[in-house]
Amino acid sequence: MKVGNTHYRSIWHDEQTLAVSIIDQRWLPHRFVVVELHTTIDFATAIRDMWVRGAPLIGATAAWGMAKAIADDPSDTNMDATWETLHATRPTAINLRWALDRVRSHLRPLAPEQRPDVATRLAVEIADEDVEINRQIGVHGLELFRAVADKKAHGETVNILTHCNAGWLATVDWGTATSPMYHAADAGVNIHVWVNETRPRTQGALTAWELGGHGVPHTYVVDNAGGHLMMQGNVDLVIVGVDRATRNGDICNKIGTYLQALAAYDNNVPFYVALPSPTIDWTVADGVREIPIEQRDDAEVRRVLGRTGVENPDQALMTVAIPPDTSTVGNPAFDVTPARLVTGLITERGVVEASADALANLFPEFQDADSA
Repeated sequence: MKVGNTHYRSIWHDEQTLAVSIIDQRWLPHRFVVVELHTTIDFATAIRDMWVRGAPLIGATAAWGMAKAIADDPSDTNMDATWETLHATRPTAINLRWALDRVRSHLRPLAPEQRPDVATRLAVEIADEDVEINRQIGVHGLELFRAVADKKAHGETVNILTHCNAGWLATVDWGTATSPMYHAADAGVNIHVWVNETRPRTQGALTAWELGGHGVPHTYVVDNAGGHLMMQGNVDLVIVGVDRATRNGDICNKIGTYLQALAAYDNNVPFYVALPSPTIDWTVADGVREIPIEQRDDAEVRRVLGRTGVENPDQALMTVAIPPDTSTVGNPAFDVTPARLVTGLITERGVVEASADALANLFPEFQDADSA
């Protein structure tokens, strides 16, 4: 996608300098900052402290972290130590383990001198695959938007609600939930997006920044406005991303997603999940009981970053306190939405119901004894 007139991926490798660069998302939407990652600690910090975020991007970042570590020391000891360090950063997003396992399993049989080049090729491959997966999600999601538009009066707006940021900033490019939005806008489908603020990290602001850059009409609203908007008939469908899905179709996403799904169910609003296949955990059946929910630092809830003056974009950024310092704070980062509340899963291979049979039929190559 573009920032101004320049195309960016959220992570990229410079073949000349060999540097891996990311967009440091801590400063968005107020500052656009690019940083380089060099060491395993750099990559671990970027994932853990959410310089990068979103399951697909976390996976791609982890793959590059492994590749850079192997370039410095291709031994089994270093490879395993890097795996452990990176895997410990974020417990919920399954793409992290998926990418680390994919790199390590490919490298393990190879002689140490072969590993650096192969690890680099794998990191490039994982990033490129993510872009194509997300593009295909957009192609299939576009047809859902078109179906809604066809039922409306000619030219009437299709209103979409989304929660958190499942945009190109959360992937390598295109995004998951946003990919159909970009495809629809480019195809001339008249859409408008309700963007949930998504506390505590205000990730809806990232979605709003993205959509604004692409010229997609949108309105930024507080998290709990979704139910009201649906009740008033102002939402045609909900589409969200996912950090981990089970083989039965339960989905784990940013905290508050479950409440949006409940409101959608109560108001007969279709609730769709944009689901890239690497985000499916085939070893897990019951999302509520089996998916670990990351408990993040209470500082994220206690403080919020903003600009000191809205009139001048060059003014300083400031962190301000929200609750009383004496209050106890909880910060569960995700919740689980049961498959029964999900209208459909938008994957790179098509749209299916949220069920074990539908997913197994769509991805037969992943069905084995371990996921039975």
